[in-house]
Amino acid sequence: MSVLANVLRGPLLALARSAGARSLAVRLPVTAKVVRRFVPGESVAECLDAVRALAADGLQATIDHLGEDTTSEADAAAIRDSYLTLLTELKNAGLTDVAEVSVKLTALGLDLPDGPRIALTNAWAICAAAAAAGTTVTIDAEDHTHTDATLGILAELRRDYPTTAAVVQAYLHRTLADVTVLADAGSRVRLCKGAYAEPREVAHQRSEEVSASYLACARVLMSGAGTPLLATHDPELIAEVPEMAREAGRQPGDYEFQLLYGIRSDEQRRLAASGESVRVYVPYGTDWWGYFIRRLAERPANLAFFARALFGR
Repeated sequence: MSVLANVLRGPLLALARSAGARSLAVRLPVTAKVVRRFVPGESVAECLDAVRALAADGLQATIDHLGEDTTSEADAAAIRDSYLTLLTELKNAGLTDVAEVSVKLTALGLDLPDGPRIALTNAWAICAAAAAAGTTVTIDAEDHTHTDATLGILAELRRDYPTTAAVVQAYLHRTLADVTVLADAGSRVRLCKGAYAEPREVAHQRSEEVSASYLACARVLMSGAGTPLLATHDPELIAEVPEMAREAGRQPGDYEFQLLYGIRSDEQRRLAASGESVRVYVPYGTDWWGYFIRRLAERPANLAFFARALFGR
């Protein structure tokens, strides 16, 4: 991460939590135009169109119904039902061989009173629907205050649905120990750098430290018995993966690259054309503000793209 990105990251992540900023942004026509680069639409139909286009390029998808501000059990149930509808539509469209779903437990009620029970019940229903449709579920990582609860719920889900994927964030100091436990037979583990503002007590702050942690965690996953899902846009990290895989006795298909919708699309297609398994994280829905701002915070190029669109350059 550049010096500029480090300076802007905190203010941008604070903006992601601002209801006032979101209210203003959604009224600006230019915002919707720019957001479409990272979020293909608000409806299931628009999401499925994006998945079809990706599949035509040899890419797979993991779909996230955006929503992190669940304030009631009814909200959580509505998010659950949105996933159930999505999975039905994926099956009807014949897309479950190329698409799975990603779920945030806070959207399913984790922060509510009795949240772990509510989130587990809702996530279990989504996992059951995914299995019936012929696909799988990934349980997304969130900020460090949710990590223990998230991994606990994941362990419960894996009792009935063992291919449910975990997500871990390399910038957390704890992650090397976590991947050592998670990388067991049949497991799927997505490794990303991390997208939340975290204190130095729990997370690496310098980009080189995060990259070093990422590579260390990736090596553990590659040498384990599960399937590594390597989520990064960093060209240096991507270049390390094939040799790391060969050293671990893995071939393309024994691991997976994962990249975000709208970011380095040419690289996604290049990797797929070279024989690598590539999955694209496809978000959709009306609650896109927090997700969008985190994408801007990750890379100065994304922020420059947004600024050019706003000011017509």
